Amino acid sequence: MSSLSASAENLSSDQNNDGSSMCLELALEGERLCKSGDCRAGVAFFQAAIQAGTDDLRTLSAIYSQLGNAYFYLGDYTKAMQYHKHDLTLARSMNDKLGEAKSSGNLGNTLKVMGRFDEAAIFCQRHLAIAQSLGDRLSEGRALYNLGNVYHAKGKQLGQKDPGDFSDEVKESLMQAVDYYQQNLTLMKDLGDRGAQGRACGNLGNTYYLLGNFETAIEHHQERLRIAREFGDKAAERRANSNLGNSHIFLGQFEQAANHYKRTLSLAMELGERAVEAQACYSLGNTYTLLRDFPTAIDYHQRHLAIAQELGDRIGEARACWSLGNAHSSIGNHEKALHYANSHYLLAKELGDVVGENTAKMNISDLRKILGLPEVLPVVATTTDAGGTNSQTEGDTLQELQSVQ
Repeated sequence: MSSLSASAENLSSDQNNDGSSMCLELALEGERLCKSGDCRAGVAFFQAAIQAGTDDLRTLSAIYSQLGNAYFYLGDYTKAMQYHKHDLTLARSMNDKLGEAKSSGNLGNTLKVMGRFDEAAIFCQRHLAIAQSLGDRLSEGRALYNLGNVYHAKGKQLGQKDPGDFSDEVKESLMQAVDYYQQNLTLMKDLGDRGAQGRACGNLGNTYYLLGNFETAIEHHQERLRIAREFGDKAAERRANSNLGNSHIFLGQFEQAANHYKRTLSLAMELGERAVEAQACYSLGNTYTLLRDFPTAIDYHQRHLAIAQELGDRIGEARACWSLGNAHSSIGNHEKALHYANSHYLLAKELGDVVGENTAKMNISDLRKILGLPEVLPVVATTTDAGGTNSQTEGDTLQELQSVQ
């Protein structure tokens, strides 16, 4: 039962407290709206509930918690932090340790998405300490998972380079993430929570991938895949296959990578995820290029191009044109290669991509020399179609604020 529902029962026998009753009615409607996905309307009711006023601090704490959650889902992290801080202050004033743990965890998650990782870690550590002191193993598991997420996000942001190529500070953050995810995994095994085990395995796989330990990443992603299949979780299965493909690429195991990307593509189509379908086609095109199977690579890059155009993804379209130009050039189709190089140049120019523009210029120059043509850059913006022709946190009842792998 939520704190708001409990408050409703407590007030049902007290007809004299009209202010608290009105506050609770408004808050319950706000909760209902948030559950239905209309957080913006829910916020309005929660704010009205605060204006109505209540002497019940637990009701007020629940309202603050859910306002923080609602603002989090709306992407207003400053307001989310403000209300979770109010909730934390109330929890401490009531000596409510469980409430303090929850609000600390929610503050940690909010600060994490704001990029304030060191502050986030402090609140998540407080959540962990309280959960352990209370012997609340589920709350302890959430705190460990959230700490893993904080250090993973910190390492990923600080080390935005190829896997394994970063400073000692980044490596230290990622190793801390591994430690917390591993503790979470061990605890979830003790509790028999297979769903949580799957999430921990996925995040361990992602972290080991960033560390450049691709063999260990594969082990964890394979376990993630097994658990996803147990639950019939197609989205998680799709993510695991994509991650396995990426790891096999870095090990030079291109056939295995292609198999996983094909499964990713199939699942993306089944789930109706067109953007993911486009990415899978792009990955398959690149993989078959590495296998030097250029006709197959061209087929997948054509599919990527078609979806990118359908979605209005100009960056994806530019990548597809660049890839198609290279693939056609590799099998001697220099006229088609030039066509795609021209399109890549125009798209890069439109996007303000100086590196892409210069790369396209060099490709155009080389291809025109091969074809015996004068060096001229295209001047009319065109869009290349796929056929190669030109045309113009955690609350009392709301979903926990956790990153889900």
